[in-house]
Amino acid sequence: MASSLDNVSHACFGLSYLAALACEAARLRWPSRPLRLAGLGWGTAGLLAHSAFLFTQHPTPASPEGSLLGVAWVLAVFSLYGSVHHAKQAWAVFVLPVVVGLVAISLASVAEPGAAPPWLPTQRVWGSLHGLLLLLAAVGVSVGFLASVMYLVQAGRLKAKRNPLGGVKLLSLERLEAMNRHAVNVAFPLLSLGLLLGVVLLRHGEDLASNLFAVKILGTLGLWAVFGVLTYLRYGANVSGRRLALGTIVAFALLVLVLASTHPFAVGAVAGRPL
Repeated sequence: MASSLDNVSHACFGLSYLAALACEAARLRWPSRPLRLAGLGWGTAGLLAHSAFLFTQHPTPASPEGSLLGVAWVLAVFSLYGSVHHAKQAWAVFVLPVVVGLVAISLASVAEPGAAPPWLPTQRVWGSLHGLLLLLAAVGVSVGFLASVMYLVQAGRLKAKRNPLGGVKLLSLERLEAMNRHAVNVAFPLLSLGLLLGVVLLRHGEDLASNLFAVKILGTLGLWAVFGVLTYLRYGANVSGRRLALGTIVAFALLVLVLASTHPFAVGAVAGRPL
């Protein structure tokens, strides 16, 4: 059993998610129960293979592969739950492209071998907490991005008085805006705590001045600044939902850049892993 799980690769769950997306896209034009069941089946198969890969290969969350696949896994769960809970609404057709994209970027990420600094046991615990906080913040940013895309599509549909998604519906603008707001409200404090903890941990790294200008660190600081602006615009300037949605999309683009960049203190991925 263990040997078969070791053979699970990016292609196994990536292609399964892609097949699920194809079924969901076809269901927009030809709503039917068989297509819905096929989409759920492929999505479940992809999630199981994805889980097996993370369980057997356990890529470090500090690496681009580990962080991208971690966020993609949570979003795959989110997609499957939404497809079951919101059966009559276009859900997976928005979430699965993000999942497939994150898996593809993780596959294209080049693992750079290296050595970790001599962390003490206590520092390893705080480092794990730092990674967990940023992972949860990344999930919140991703959910906000999905809600923003749905919001813009739904707003355009209502403005044009037509439904470009065929017979499949979307959530109301109010619910989508609330989803975006809750995602930002959760992601911003998690990102702040993770960033603060990361700054403390950086003091124990070598060549601190050089590492402060690493893409991952600068990108995380930029992401924090963007979310600070979004929080102010929402509660201080009463900006429209459309502008906030566009701002959240910009934040997600920056997030992907951060996830795909190498952590200055990450341990290099082991070569030879099946792709």
